[in-house]
Amino acid sequence: MRTSELFSLLLLTCVLVACGGNRNEAMDNVQENAGKLDDEEMIGANNSGDITITPMPATTEFAEAGISEWVYEGGKFTYETTGYEFGQQTEDAEQLMCANSGKGQHIHLIVNNEPYIAKYEPTFDMELPDGEHHILTFLSRSYHEAIKSDAAHRAVLATVANNGFSKATDIDEPMLFYSRPKGTYTGKKETENVMLDFYPVNADLGGEYHIKATVNGSEEFDITEWQPYYLKGLPMGENTVELALMKGKDVVDAPLNPVTRKFTLEALPAEAGK
Repeated sequence: MRTSELFSLLLLTCVLVACGGNRNEAMDNVQENAGKLDDEEMIGANNSGDITITPMPATTEFAEAGISEWVYEGGKFTYETTGYEFGQQTEDAEQLMCANSGKGQHIHLIVNNEPYIAKYEPTFDMELPDGEHHILTFLSRSYHEAIKSDAAHRAVLATVANNGFSKATDIDEPMLFYSRPKGTYTGKKETENVMLDFYPVNADLGGEYHIKATVNGSEEFDITEWQPYYLKGLPMGENTVELALMKGKDVVDAPLNPVTRKFTLEALPAEAGK
């Protein structure tokens, strides 16, 4: 229910009471319908356009999933995991109507808040330049949503030398890492519901921290809960999302904050012009 509709209902309640109507019944209707102010409208309260951010439905839980060992040496990353299988399709992938990887479950590796690298096997080669890097890695569902638990991720400030970690310490300051949207989305199934997913580190949302999402430079949304969302109503072509970790009205003075990413929506030839 939108604010204008709620106001109309309140006005009707006053009329009913003034005319001798059942006040309790009328107020019950107001309270019942007020509870229907959904998350989409609350998140989009500052948005005057057609783009909305809607919480995704609850997704498959991975309560036992974890990274038990994570090593980078000789230009090779090695993961050992529990409660998780690389390359397997997450069981609810077909129900969510969003972009899904046919290669199955995988890890996201994010270096200095650049676009993530997806890997579908627990061991892979990758060269990193010497120097200091903020690195986040997490286990992902096949549709690219992060498994959001302490056990299923690692966030480190790493010093790289000769294609290995010479030092790696847990990140101990508030940070925000961007994950999705990324790349190109094609066809109605992928473009109607574009998943927005991110990873805050040392920053609990809903308390002193929140996230400001700016879509296409003008549509702003305040996000106070860490969960995946659908971006709806995006135009075809190039789009941008900027995510900023906020404390009150201020952008948090944190490394790599805010972060902006471009991505593209395309119609299938058979859908064009419909």
